[in-house]
Amino acid sequence: MRSGVDGLPSDYVKILFVTPECYPLVKTGGLADVAGALPMALGPMGVDAQVLLPGYPGVRAQLHSAQRVARLPGLFGGNAELVRGTTAHGLSVMLIDAPHLYHRPGGPYLGPDGKDWPDNHLRFAALSWVGAQLAFGRLGDWKPDLVHLHDWQAALTAAYLRFDKERAAAPPTVLTIHNLAFQGLFEPSVRKALQLPAEAMHVDGMEYWGTLSFLKAGVQWASHLSTVSPTYAREILTPNDGMGFDGLLRARSNELTGIVNGIDTGLWDPETDPHLAAPFSARKLTAKAKNTAALQRELGLPVRSDVPVLAVVSRLTAQKGLDLLLDALPRVLATDAQLVVLGTGDTALEADFRDAAEAYPTQVATVIGFDEALSHRLQAGAHAMVVPSRFEPCGLTQLYGLRYGAIPVVARVGGLADTVIDANEAALHDGVATGVQFSPVEADALAVAIERTIELFRDKVAWQKIQKRAMSRDVGWGSRAAQYESLYAKVLAGRAQ
Repeated sequence: MRSGVDGLPSDYVKILFVTPECYPLVKTGGLADVAGALPMALGPMGVDAQVLLPGYPGVRAQLHSAQRVARLPGLFGGNAELVRGTTAHGLSVMLIDAPHLYHRPGGPYLGPDGKDWPDNHLRFAALSWVGAQLAFGRLGDWKPDLVHLHDWQAALTAAYLRFDKERAAAPPTVLTIHNLAFQGLFEPSVRKALQLPAEAMHVDGMEYWGTLSFLKAGVQWASHLSTVSPTYAREILTPNDGMGFDGLLRARSNELTGIVNGIDTGLWDPETDPHLAAPFSARKLTAKAKNTAALQRELGLPVRSDVPVLAVVSRLTAQKGLDLLLDALPRVLATDAQLVVLGTGDTALEADFRDAAEAYPTQVATVIGFDEALSHRLQAGAHAMVVPSRFEPCGLTQLYGLRYGAIPVVARVGGLADTVIDANEAALHDGVATGVQFSPVEADALAVAIERTIELFRDKVAWQKIQKRAMSRDVGWGSRAAQYESLYAKVLAGRAQ
């Protein structure tokens, strides 16, 4: 029997998570929330999960009891080391401390100029290469039974395992595609710098329309594929939503699983959330009004209890459908609603939402940037969360909205369709409605959906029923982690045969 670590039993299944971000250490989107919460949720199910993460500035300082596991000399252009520690919440993290790759200003993927770092192929090849070495048990005394890869930044791990001379000893891999639109495309000339053989650039390998695709390496060579909702798993098999990968994904459709994301219900709990003006729950729903008034005061809007407050917390991009909301805005504001927007993204959309706030100062408030605490206050103070995405692999905003009684208004796509029950006549009659869906994803359909939402808001009895039903939904990681545990067991059993 192998020895456990940190007091864990020796028969725990060992899973290595390879990911470019992980909450609370570094976050740009929902991937970080998954990478931070899922490993913790797996612990009680007999899983020893370790997270491998790039050593961005300030991350090592957040780890407790960080100790060097191995030296990494000459790691894609410089010396580095692998360190291991834990977060304040007890998450076990292995960190690639490589100053030449990660110690720089800007974000994980973009520089201060807003453009991709020109050496991103090396930065995330290093993440994948170290992931492969850990998979073989070559770094330290911990060897995983299975490696869980997240998005294109980690997908190259599957290539390093495939082309290793000891590949027969490699553990199986699961690649989760959080967003198929991001494919890790680079010039084919970087192959040598990635230390991969020429055969990797075959059409049945990483070659993708004349480029080299990190994501395709994972889609080709991972043992199993997953994505973050059942509907998105079906959508990406079609030419319309497959982003050029639909043929390859259809060929592997029997090895593709959709599992809806969860949220950390400890961090997102309106009864204990420290960011709120007043705690509330489904049993004490009237206290939510205090958060609405506090939010209106904070953002300079008139404090009115008779108008619905609509909120957006999002990247401001075309994918998220925020241009549709701008097109629908005259109809929305004609209903005497208020709109609050928190996000950053395309400069044109940022400017348009700033302009809307200037044009309608008593109805629109815009905050450009990201503020984690403010996002909690928006969920607590808003009556409805607007999520008009053109495509959405899963989405977390609507899950936070359900948890906080901020009724989601969502496009009928991807994970939004899987997590929100439309308040149609039958659902209202049966008491199962949790939000409002719309289709097609167009400005007029969005405007109608918001008008429906406001009609419901004005029926206080019906609205409170929807809120309480929404807040009763299971949006945590427990059942989702159980699905991942079952998937791991299936993949491991298949490898054993």
